[in-house]
Amino acid sequence: MAEIEYYWFPISPYSYLAGRKLDTIAARHGATITYRPFAMLQVFEKVGTPPVPQRHPFRQAYRLADIARVAAFEGLPVNLKPRYWPANPVPASVAVIAAQAAGDGDLGGLAHAIVRACWAEDRDVADDAVVTDLLAAHGFDPGLLDRALLSGVETYERNTTRALDLGVFGAPTYVVGTELFWGQDRLPHLDAHLAALA
Repeated sequence: MAEIEYYWFPISPYSYLAGRKLDTIAARHGATITYRPFAMLQVFEKVGTPPVPQRHPFRQAYRLADIARVAAFEGLPVNLKPRYWPANPVPASVAVIAAQAAGDGDLGGLAHAIVRACWAEDRDVADDAVVTDLLAAHGFDPGLLDRALLSGVETYERNTTRALDLGVFGAPTYVVGTELFWGQDRLPHLDAHLAALA
């Protein structure tokens, strides 16, 4: 059974635009998904990628146009200037890490709800109240966030180190073995790769 390591960032627009396609692909191939929330801005610093506000205006303008175009193509609502972006990614990341360890709810639904909260609902995913509400809505104990904070942060740091070890440089990135697929537009390539492993 193949494992897909999903390097996920809670305020990534392209993680939102991926929707729930990863779940469908994994189910089709009998693959497992391991969510690896990571410190993408730390990775950016290591690999020399400037944060969005420091990029050339041409790149910033293209990014917004592309987000709008992909959202329309996928039929997803989007706010190109979310009220709570950027936001501290740690609470939402810890929530996904803790939920994955608990294993008793809809993890894919939770992860998508978090990025949707940022990019379509103008909710602050750095707010514990928002995160605990999303945990509960997807079948998890909302108390997970408080109980797992320390261990969750440790896992978050390990995920970041592993991301750098594997050559991950952005989100979303899907890793199968040593094969990396960066961006929601590479999901068809991931699908084909998994089919070839069968």
